[in-house]
Amino acid sequence: MRKQRWGLYIHIPFCRQKCFYCDFPSFAGRERYEADYTDALCRELAEQGVLYREKWGRPQTIYMGGGTPSVLDAALLEQILQAISETFAWEGIDEEERPEFTVECNPGTIDEAKLALLRAGGVNRLSFGVQTFDDALLKRIGRIHTGAQAREAMELARAAGFRNVSMDLIYGLPGETQAMLMHDLETMVSLQPEHISIYGLQLEEGTAFARMQEMGKLSLPDDDTVEAMYDAMTSFLPQHGYARYEISNFAKPGFESRHNLSYWQDVPYLGLGAAAHSYLEGQRYENVRDIPAYIEGIRLGRSIRREEEPATRRIAMEEFAFLALRTAEGIDKQRFAEKFGVTLEEIYHEAIAKLKGQGLLEDTGDSVHLTELGMKYGNAAFEAFLL
Repeated sequence: MRKQRWGLYIHIPFCRQKCFYCDFPSFAGRERYEADYTDALCRELAEQGVLYREKWGRPQTIYMGGGTPSVLDAALLEQILQAISETFAWEGIDEEERPEFTVECNPGTIDEAKLALLRAGGVNRLSFGVQTFDDALLKRIGRIHTGAQAREAMELARAAGFRNVSMDLIYGLPGETQAMLMHDLETMVSLQPEHISIYGLQLEEGTAFARMQEMGKLSLPDDDTVEAMYDAMTSFLPQHGYARYEISNFAKPGFESRHNLSYWQDVPYLGLGAAAHSYLEGQRYENVRDIPAYIEGIRLGRSIRREEEPATRRIAMEEFAFLALRTAEGIDKQRFAEKFGVTLEEIYHEAIAKLKGQGLLEDTGDSVHLTELGMKYGNAAFEAFLL
């Protein structure tokens, strides 16, 4: 067995209601597939999980996302957790040696029993999709929970023994003001999650919001207001003990998301479930997106994974640079040289010089990373790293 750092992603494509901004492969009204999907997922886990465990050892991180994993019945969640435990043989392993195991939860689909089940099943990190604490805004963006439920979810998580909890916020929502965002931020830090992810609203093709925008029925804050929100957020969170370690992510010391960091640090990962992506030995894969096709493929023993177009050397360099630049640590020059056999300066001398001159990039000698200004105008920096 060759010891290799790697991560496991498990996709649960079900949700109670599709949020108006969401373009992830997730579906409402498909409850009839949940049991068969869980059976198929556990079978894929038994086959692929064992293969990579024998090849590389146990994964260092596990992330169950969606969709809404917490929408599943307790019995189905327990079935998945049991399959994970059997695949990676947790029994007898000290808790400190277990992987960071995160499950995404909607505050409207969690309760004491499910949280106790997750905790007993080896989950040691939760990620709550809060987005805002304002009930009118929550309704406007298609969320099923209330602000009170989001606050209660944290109380329940603490009572269940979780000491590593992340919460998500979105800013720039329809009708949102800077004062509303500040109230959300103040409420969130008062709950003391260990980790906060905060994103500016993006209008993605195919979403309800994109269609509303085309029809002129979406009233969004103007660019100056959104920029002021960004500036307020990036100033407020560090003042309250949350260090920015990636463009959209802040954490208390030692609580950075190890799973997400692995994506940005070029670490391989295995994706299980419909529409899940994998990155294995330099090649990217995608599982079939259609839920019935995924279930049938697993049942019949067919391949449900397709290779994405192989990355050229140029694309691989760009991806390595883009992903690393998202983090506060930036691009490690030694790792770049080891991976590609050339120095970062040989490939990106002009881009580095240009961005340094604009105040967007800093060169420490061992690495290059975005400045605060660079993180604010990240797209301009990423564009300079296109070859």
